[in-house]
Amino acid sequence: MAESPTPHVSFEFFPPQSEAMEERLWQAVKRLEPLAPSFVSVTYGADGSTRDRTHNLVSRVCNETSLVGAPHLTCVGASRAEVLDIARQYQAEGVRQIVALRGDPPQGAEHFEPHPDGFEHAVDLVAGLRDTGDFNISVAAYPETHPEAPSADFDIQNLKRKLDAGATRAITQFFFEADAYLRFRDRCAVAGITAPIVPGILPITKFSQMLRFAKMCGASVPAWLHERFAGLDNDDQTRQLIAANTAIELVTTLQREGVNEFHFYTLNRAELTYAICFALGLRPQERVA
Repeated sequence: MAESPTPHVSFEFFPPQSEAMEERLWQAVKRLEPLAPSFVSVTYGADGSTRDRTHNLVSRVCNETSLVGAPHLTCVGASRAEVLDIARQYQAEGVRQIVALRGDPPQGAEHFEPHPDGFEHAVDLVAGLRDTGDFNISVAAYPETHPEAPSADFDIQNLKRKLDAGATRAITQFFFEADAYLRFRDRCAVAGITAPIVPGILPITKFSQMLRFAKMCGASVPAWLHERFAGLDNDDQTRQLIAANTAIELVTTLQREGVNEFHFYTLNRAELTYAICFALGLRPQERVA
């Protein structure tokens, strides 16, 4: 049987909130940099509160490493003009990768409310970015349906609208059952979607934290996963081994199904993501001076 081609990967980081968190982040960046990801994305606070820190981190990634930075941009807390001004600033700095999202409601708010002069939906943001600069735009996809979508079909049609507006790839929310992604990929193909649907992978660093994330984004957590991590709250070493094995099972199953691109939600940690990438066949690349 022919070997699987070397996969393409990308990594997500978030802006640090303290000196200790910044040190850990840069340890992760340096550890993962030799794996030569396609890009590394940097998240944006739900209420726009991390705007400057997102920009500073993207700039530092681009200036101090060999990595390609991809800032998140959202519709939250800013007018169309302000958002597109940020995009133009990124373009002037040579940034060409952007992750365009509607964004989550600010903390304490139950529902998303667009800025009075802002973009109402992610599809509008994508169209605005497409008219503003020569960007490679990634958007979000939901294998188990966005929590606010009235139906799975509506959600897929919304994804198609974002891609038709100018996005070049979709990155999925995390999931734990390979079949969830594979069924979603099939439904997207039936809907006429031809752009890459990149699976988003969340290595489980803390089970309780993952449960909070899953509740927010509508990802299901199967009973077997609860059982696998039961009793490991205070056993970091075993939990990390189980987490690596769980994620490796998932990505290698997807790889056998022809998936050759993966996006990792690193949570600013390198250990698990590095191990999973190694299991996929990635090896450190020597930098050419």
